Amino acid sequence: MDLRSLRYFVTVAEELNITRAAERLNMSQPPLSNQIKALETELGTPLFIRGKRHLKLTDAGSLLYRRAVQLLELAEQTQQEIRSLDGLSGTIQVSVVEGRAPYLLARWIAGFRAEYPEVRFRLWNGSGDEVFERLDRGLAEIAVVAAPYDRESFEGFPVSREPWVAMIPTHHPLAQVEGECIPLSSLVGEPLITPSRSSRISAIHKWFEEIGAEPDIVCELSDYLDAVALAEQGVGICIFPQTTYTPNRMLVKKVIVDSARQVEYALVWARRQRRSELVEEFINFVRDSLEEEKEHRQPYHMPEYEYFPPADTRYLE
Repeated sequence: MDLRSLRYFVTVAEELNITRAAERLNMSQPPLSNQIKALETELGTPLFIRGKRHLKLTDAGSLLYRRAVQLLELAEQTQQEIRSLDGLSGTIQVSVVEGRAPYLLARWIAGFRAEYPEVRFRLWNGSGDEVFERLDRGLAEIAVVAAPYDRESFEGFPVSREPWVAMIPTHHPLAQVEGECIPLSSLVGEPLITPSRSSRISAIHKWFEEIGAEPDIVCELSDYLDAVALAEQGVGICIFPQTTYTPNRMLVKKVIVDSARQVEYALVWARRQRRSELVEEFINFVRDSLEEEKEHRQPYHMPEYEYFPPADTRYLE
């Protein structure tokens, strides 16, 4: 197998049609078909089930597709790292979770590119478990995640914090409660929508145990937009970090207090992965930016609805 054959295969696997795949690759159909057949011969197994109009991946084809995508990403990343050896240029592969992470990363990228305009970034957004998997596999060089994280496998430092909030359908009685906060006890007995990360589920159960209750979690998910859709339809109340919230006429956001919790965000990287000079420079830039913010030399204005919890607020972990 070579990278060209894998690129051909990935394109066919995504299109599931030789004609469309050939058009996308700007080549004729017969050579592409021959390349796929040669790859099947080399591997000793069919990669596609061939129908009259469409193709379907075999089990072997599905496995190869997943691996081929990873290999091609690593190949491109390696090329970028080699090019960056001649100076601060190239592409930094970053993965982020939802919440405050994208906001933080956006301002770091803006500041870093002001100093190094030749640097590019490739961002990937997903759940905490997915982000850590990409770091472990070398598909991301650094990531912004919500703590806690495995400190034996990953190294990093805290970069921000924010409270946990409830996002409530506007027609729900709790949405009519005065003020911007509600006690955790008001959520007892309510159907809840929460992040799917296993450590988060465990932490939420412990949180409710403190007030002698059990959370009624009806849905666990990794995508905040899915949570919004469910809450809008009255499926339940979302419990998520604050910055995932954006103004929505169908939802009301309230900070959870009286056993309040906050989430800590960290910039992390895999201990066993070698970091390039470019990534090291970016990490140092983030450290310096955080120090400047402490001295109020680099103010950062969050939206009006932003709320920072007291420093002594416990973390949800």
